[in-house]
Amino acid sequence: MSEPSALAAIVRDRSIVVCCGSGGVGKTTIAAAFALEAARQGRRACVVTIDPARRLANSLGLDSLTNQPSRIDGGWPGELFALMLDPKGTFDDLVHRYADTPEQAEGILANRIYRNLTGALSGTQEYMAMEKLYELAEEGGFDVVVVDTPPSRNALDFLDAPRRLTGFLGNRVFQALMMPTRAGMRFLGIAAQALLRTLSKVAGADVVKDAVTFFQAFEGMEEGFRARAATVRGLLADPTTAYVLVTSPRPDAIEEAVHFAGKLAESEMSVTALVVNRVQPRFTDDQTLARLPAVDDDASGADLRDLVENLQGYAAAAARDEQAAADLVAKVAPAPVARVPLLNTDVHDLEGLASIADLLFPQPGSSAAPSPGAPSDPVQRPE
Repeated sequence: MSEPSALAAIVRDRSIVVCCGSGGVGKTTIAAAFALEAARQGRRACVVTIDPARRLANSLGLDSLTNQPSRIDGGWPGELFALMLDPKGTFDDLVHRYADTPEQAEGILANRIYRNLTGALSGTQEYMAMEKLYELAEEGGFDVVVVDTPPSRNALDFLDAPRRLTGFLGNRVFQALMMPTRAGMRFLGIAAQALLRTLSKVAGADVVKDAVTFFQAFEGMEEGFRARAATVRGLLADPTTAYVLVTSPRPDAIEEAVHFAGKLAESEMSVTALVVNRVQPRFTDDQTLARLPAVDDDASGADLRDLVENLQGYAAAAARDEQAAADLVAKVAPAPVARVPLLNTDVHDLEGLASIADLLFPQPGSSAAPSPGAPSDPVQRPE
């Protein structure tokens, strides 16, 4: 089952918990459960999703979330907050923060390139998530911030966003376009000038002019972005940051999780804990199965035979799930592993979320029995 003391230590001692995993494995719910447990331990916790789906709000029993922390009321000694990232709103706030004057900020916000950039540029969401993480962790007054990331490969973009941003800001073409006058164009190489002329012919002179104006409007602001990115890189690598890898026994989910664990190791970081979600619960052990008596193959024993075969089928399914995750468990060792059983219904309110938290963080003396995951029809055999 789970390793409750090790998982409880994460929400008790860490400042940032990054939940990563492929789509459809219940990652958002697990992230919310970690934040809920932190509040139950008396901490001031905030969970933020950078997945535009609204599953986080649903799991907290809310209709919607905004780009600012919303307080969730409940009977816990700490505090629980939640938000859903709005990349454009976060970017707008950042422009206002680093602009020298209100006029400079308004000039950027009104620029066509900026408006398109905030909605369409690859990586904008990940960088803005990084900014929101900084804001919450450094300025929000929270004891712990739990981040629900996009699916695994995009989560890697999130972790790499600070490095990519600083690389972009150091690009010579970017630096030239930052020049406040057209004199800056003289410092561009022949190839870059030819590229701009070609872009003018293809996209139109106004588009290129907007692009140049956009970059020039950022004059003096890039150092603030660069310093902030360096700070977040430090946060992500800090020992107080935990990486919780969430998966399910599905082969594609396991493959994604193995990929992510490897990439995290390449970045000199490691998986702090592994949560295998939606596993088939075991209703008995192998010894008990072996002791089951043979059932007569006649009408009188048909019902009992169905029950025995059903139990054997679930045991086989549980064994397959365990085997599917075995290589991943070995890869992330010695990280603690929690296994959350498959439930009858989706989590859509605080009561359901609390049941997940109870399975992840059982209290001393309680039993993390698989019964909450028992299918409603006891004779429905798994495929």
